[in-house]
Amino acid sequence: MVVEIEKYDDFGRGICFINNKITFVPNTVPKDKVSIKIEKEYKNYNIARVIKYIKYSKLRVKEKCPYFNKCGGCVLQNIDYETSILYKKEKVINFFKKNKLNINPIVITNPNNYNYRNKINLKVINNQIGYYEEKTHNLILIDSCIIASKVINKGIGLIKDIGIKNGNVTLRSNLNEELLIIINSNDKLDIDIEKIKSKVKLVGIVINDKIYYGEDFLFERLNNLLFKYSYDSFFQINPYIASKLFEIISSYINREDEILDIYCGVGTLSLIAAKKAKRVIGIEIIENAVINANFNAKINGLNNVNFLLNDATKAITKINRSFNKVIVDPPRAGLTKTVIEAIKEIKPKKIIYVSCDFHTLVRDILLLSDIYEIEDAYILDMFSYSYHVETICVLKIH
Repeated sequence: MVVEIEKYDDFGRGICFINNKITFVPNTVPKDKVSIKIEKEYKNYNIARVIKYIKYSKLRVKEKCPYFNKCGGCVLQNIDYETSILYKKEKVINFFKKNKLNINPIVITNPNNYNYRNKINLKVINNQIGYYEEKTHNLILIDSCIIASKVINKGIGLIKDIGIKNGNVTLRSNLNEELLIIINSNDKLDIDIEKIKSKVKLVGIVINDKIYYGEDFLFERLNNLLFKYSYDSFFQINPYIASKLFEIISSYINREDEILDIYCGVGTLSLIAAKKAKRVIGIEIIENAVINANFNAKINGLNNVNFLLNDATKAITKINRSFNKVIVDPPRAGLTKTVIEAIKEIKPKKIIYVSCDFHTLVRDILLLSDIYEIEDAYILDMFSYSYHVETICVLKIH
């Protein structure tokens, strides 16, 4: 059957309607005219695939990635960057509005929307290297990634030299173009370190959580602060947008503030806040991240910040002091109900909520809405050409 794609869904799939039933068609652009075949039928929706493109949309552009439509990562590469930003802005606003929340967000675009990622995870199966196709275990073979940093792309080419047959390889880099290689594999590896060092600035190799060569951490300098982060610690994957995020956080901090930073990682937001605040406490569950955070406070000369190694849900109920502001940057699952209730008990004047999933962000805002309302909102293009969006909502007491 032939249909015209009306719009995108929140995950970058095209939408059409067949007999008034919503039908999702991956790999399409709004106003594409396509012949489709329904692959799966459910009670409330269908999943279809394109058989033939009858007429391309005027919004469509030629994608730059040779693996587009295969790996499933950059679903928006077939529209121009400005159109992708408009799509992200509209879907966030519309989802808030659907939940009776009105926002007028400031949008922060990515000046480096290619070669921006400082971390990728690769699979190696029978000496073949690639990404898993989205929601499958089908290996899409790659030899480069257009959104990964240039040194990571060099690193992809070096994986075969490592001699790994089966396993996982994570490549991490920094703005100084240094590379950290993390391997999980049962293979016995004999790595030619000098060969790798002749091609990249190799900081270290970690195999099965043990240092094989060099160090197991990287340094990054952003916003006049130096950050150390271990191979297994969270660090924002886009340093350019991370810098803008830090500026936004800083703009809401004052000299008299006492701040609680939940899910603090290696202390990035805590330290940004500590440069201006009276006192900051950060909570994090990953031990290496807390070690890094304390080290980062020391090397940046900030003695008004402390870090606690604990699960946020458990720790927040034990903290016996008042905070006038709380920063949260949770994983995609958002805040637990225990954390939300504890925040309500603390009752800070402001909550600065950083989120990589606006759906769980909205859910949590609604759970906080008996006390808090949205003061400001931001959309940051942390994940260019993917459907993911980084958002910040600043909440204030009614």
